[in-house]
Amino acid sequence: MIINDCCCEESVKTIKMSKIPVYMMPGLAASSSIFERIILPDDLFETVLLEWEIPVDKETLPEYAKRMAQKIRHPNPVLIGVSFGGILVQEMARFVEARKVIIISSVKTKIEFPRRMKVAKTTKAYKLIPTNLVANVESLAKFSFGAKIDQRLKLYEKYIRIRDKCYLDWAIEQIILWDRTVADENVVHFHGDEDDVFPIKNIKNCIVVKGGTHAMILNKYKWLNENLSKIILK
Repeated sequence: MIINDCCCEESVKTIKMSKIPVYMMPGLAASSSIFERIILPDDLFETVLLEWEIPVDKETLPEYAKRMAQKIRHPNPVLIGVSFGGILVQEMARFVEARKVIIISSVKTKIEFPRRMKVAKTTKAYKLIPTNLVANVESLAKFSFGAKIDQRLKLYEKYIRIRDKCYLDWAIEQIILWDRTVADENVVHFHGDEDDVFPIKNIKNCIVVKGGTHAMILNKYKWLNENLSKIILK
């Protein structure tokens, strides 16, 4: 059988196109390097890592999500988001026909917020958070990954990418003021039973990861690697 270069090129293109595109969005202020331990079979998936960008003046979360959605270059992608990134990918799904949306250590609606966040919205106390202080690495690492990281703080510090005050002010406000009240039934939600940012007692309809903290994308990566592919392909 004679196979010319054109046929070979088409075959390679077909194989590449058959892979499922998976876009991953990190949590608040974090770098996409938080996904460095997440390994999806490269014969089945094409992974694309997204990064936070500084919001433009008075940009709303839906507007930001629409702008981020323009980075999606594949049809029917899987969107995976961690923490605030989980909120963002749900908003991005309004502008992208996603194959599946998966959130990790996040929430599906404002109803799943802990009481302190609901109080912060009512009292506008979130405006009093000194983000210029939060921007120091130690405070920001705890703010992004939860208070339980004390013993391994140096490890977590390397995953912090953005310390810009404008971004932090914007991000905190967008989280607190997020107004979604009805969960998308198609969203797949992984949540740790030891999450101290979004306590499991407030979370409904999720896949519970035993021993998972808010930073479980880093310390429960083996469990995620065993189960992510199955969930995507299910």
